Amino acid sequence: MNKKVAVEIVKKLTEMYPDAKCSLDFKTPFEMLVAVCLSAQCTDERVNKTTPSIFAQYDTPEDFANAKLEDLEKLVRPCGFYKNKSKNLISAGKTIVSDFDGEVPQTMDELITIPGVGRKSANVIMLEAFDNPQGIAVDTHCKRIANRLGFSKETEPSKIEQDLCRLIPKEYWKDVNHIFIWHGRNLCTSRNPKCSRCKLRKYCNC
Repeated sequence: MNKKVAVEIVKKLTEMYPDAKCSLDFKTPFEMLVAVCLSAQCTDERVNKTTPSIFAQYDTPEDFANAKLEDLEKLVRPCGFYKNKSKNLISAGKTIVSDFDGEVPQTMDELITIPGVGRKSANVIMLEAFDNPQGIAVDTHCKRIANRLGFSKETEPSKIEQDLCRLIPKEYWKDVNHIFIWHGRNLCTSRNPKCSRCKLRKYCNC
């Protein structure tokens, strides 16, 4: 694929999903960080139903740093993998307090030093919390669509991201993070994709 075709696909997806945006609810950068960490292998809908009760008790890095693991686990449990997620969130709170003066850092290199925050999560935080996309978050939807539409033949998220960023100009990165997810949820599903309704059929390897 060349850059011209890549931009053409992105523009078509933008037309298909003009209202595409982040589905996670948050008010502060730290709430975004917590929500993203909870969203691993969990739906955004479930996260949004769970975070209000969490944020009612723990809403700052200091709150999480001082939280009792067993108490937090009870609140996180609906999101699955609650033991590991709770442990990471407490460690994240401690790291942000000790290393970043209680403020969520605004660079990729610093974000990925926080427990529970990988490159995908850091990309989401940079975009949603700071409106400063530094790359393209590769989740299961993005991976599937990138492979099907020919953006990348890779399977490793970091390599898929490199291919996407090479083909897609930075001015579109913000949109790509949203439209790929929406397309993956609405039409280009993992099983039984709705190909007959898709305007991108001529590009697809599905």
